[in-house]
Amino acid sequence: MGLRILVLSVLLGLFYRASDINCSTVHGNTTDHRSLLDFKGAIRADPRGALSSWNENIHYCMWSGIKCSTWHPERVTMLNLANLSLTGHITPSLGNLTFLWKLKLPNNLLSGQLPPFNRLIRLRVLYQHDNLLQGSIPNALTNCSELVGLDLSSNMLVGSIPQNIGPLSNLIGIDLSNNSLIGNIPPTFGNNTYLEELRLTHNQLKGRIPEDLGKLLNMGENRAVFLGQNRLSGRVPTTFLNLSKLIILDLSTNKLRGTLPYDIGNLSVSLQWLLLGANNLSGTVPPSIGALKNLTVLDLGGNNFVGPIPYSIGNLAKLQRLYLSNNYFDGW
Repeated sequence: MGLRILVLSVLLGLFYRASDINCSTVHGNTTDHRSLLDFKGAIRADPRGALSSWNENIHYCMWSGIKCSTWHPERVTMLNLANLSLTGHITPSLGNLTFLWKLKLPNNLLSGQLPPFNRLIRLRVLYQHDNLLQGSIPNALTNCSELVGLDLSSNMLVGSIPQNIGPLSNLIGIDLSNNSLIGNIPPTFGNNTYLEELRLTHNQLKGRIPEDLGKLLNMGENRAVFLGQNRLSGRVPTTFLNLSKLIILDLSTNKLRGTLPYDIGNLSVSLQWLLLGANNLSGTVPPSIGALKNLTVLDLGGNNFVGPIPYSIGNLAKLQRLYLSNNYFDGW
């Protein structure tokens, strides 16, 4: 999957160290108990026996993959059933686990639609990647205002990205890649000022790249924007020059056109990957590109560039991979 979404692991670790509970009876919160049993009933295949402990002889706070709160006894705060080859679907009843902080069901064979989860106002981590989920991304997800990490990648999701994802201002990582999403990239992504990684690759998104993405000024440790393998058009936004902490910029395999910004060398001095290949970019490559001293990968191949290859590229001492083929450079 490449870079996995970065979440504030230290912060969440503090939450979950305080979340263990030693339960010895079957009694507890009726809503949480029934919601979990309803989810188990929707699982058609459990080849690893992951849910074998989910029975009336054991308190649900001690079931595999479950953690409950000590501050709010017998309320479920975490459901983690990753990498278990579970077959079935995700029941809307999980939306009744209103104290849930972390919901992780990735790398299974879960199908059907993603429930709205509009009541999970405490949810911080929602990882459902690498499943067989269908339908659209629920608009009601925007009620989960505490979300820090959202990963719905590698499913079969369709439709457009909800415009009101922008109000989820606590998001650090968003991964919606490897789906069949259509429509435009919501400009409201620019409101996610804590965002460290945005992955929308391998979809069918179209239209211009929003200039508002240049508002992501506070991008933290990971600092990556992946928009490749879509149908995006228009020019490379000059506002990307504002992303002073960017490490990876992937705009490859789209329908971008026009010339590169003459001051492209003013991109982040931390930039390591610049992927612009397989577009319709034209004109000359600005000599300022040689100012990106930390580049290890530069892909300009498969465009319509003309003129000389800038000598300044020879200044990129850390460069490991350089792609310039299928252009119209002088002497090629």
